[in-house]
Amino acid sequence: MNVFKRVSIAEMVFCGAVLTCSLTASHAQDPILKYERFILPNGLTVLIHEDHRVPIVAVDIWYHVGSGSEVAGKTGFAHLFEHLMFGGSEHVKGPYIPAMQIAGATSLNGTTTTDRTNFFEVVPVASLEYALFLESDRMGHFVLNQGTLDLQRGVVQNEKRQGENQPYAVAQELTVKSTYPALHPYLHTVIGSMDDLNAASLDDVKTWFATYYGPSNATLTLAGDITPMAARKLVETYFGSIPLWPSDSPPGSLGVKDDWTASSGGAGSRCYADD
Repeated sequence: MNVFKRVSIAEMVFCGAVLTCSLTASHAQDPILKYERFILPNGLTVLIHEDHRVPIVAVDIWYHVGSGSEVAGKTGFAHLFEHLMFGGSEHVKGPYIPAMQIAGATSLNGTTTTDRTNFFEVVPVASLEYALFLESDRMGHFVLNQGTLDLQRGVVQNEKRQGENQPYAVAQELTVKSTYPALHPYLHTVIGSMDDLNAASLDDVKTWFATYYGPSNATLTLAGDITPMAARKLVETYFGSIPLWPSDSPPGSLGVKDDWTASSGGAGSRCYADD
């Protein structure tokens, strides 16, 4: 049962002041995170944070591409490709999740937003070399076939159906479409449309990989029980032989988007009802 309580303006101001003070105090105590940065000849950017308190290392590889790089008729490709990257590679046959889990990996997943797609796991120090081999193999020796595409397309579409079956699910799509102007790269949701997912061909997703998933469009972060010198040696061993590609900044990814501010004028109230 919902219970509503009248709140005075004074109470609201007080609560806002307390929240502001709390956030300010929290921000003042933020630690300075030290790290080292280097770039391989193939363009891969690497960040290393050294922390020897626990014998584990967090691995995060960030590809600078998201739904904002998609074009009309091909929405949902960035998120679909996140799923495809777990399907296997030339030297790692089969799904990546069990391949990582046998090495003790935890917090294993991937995510997609408007501007980036990332893949991450936390592994024991003894398994770091194995984890880097897996990540480098799906960057440099990715294998994509029709069976994997059809399987992961179905998974993504089911995920979309689950989201749309929740109360007020239509609000997210309506908010996105009401916030950005025509032709803006954020004018559609990350998961895309069902029609575009159905139309995605094997050549389409291969082109997506060739355009955005090279080392020069990626950032690898290692944080944990490892020295920068040891980390650099491992990264050079497993990622150094991957050719430099793409040679130029991919369209819609590394380029700076034009500034734009939503207009607050005019009528902005609409009423919708779930079917």
